[in-house]
Amino acid sequence: MARIDIPKGEGSDAAMVWTMRPELGAAVGQLVDAAYKKSRLPAREREAARMRIAQLNDCPI
Repeated sequence: MARIDIPKGEGSDAAMVWTMRPELGAAVGQLVDAAYKKSRLPAREREAARMRIAQLNDCPI
């Protein structure tokens, strides 16, 4: 469940968030590409860090 007000519409919460700021889509795409396809960290370490960050931010894993 999102912690911000998201416009109503078809699609997931994530898809509707991008309707609010579509110009950020390319930047996020590059971030995801760098973090998951060009990372020097092994996948297990990267996922452990992701899970810990989510825990610190009080987000369900």
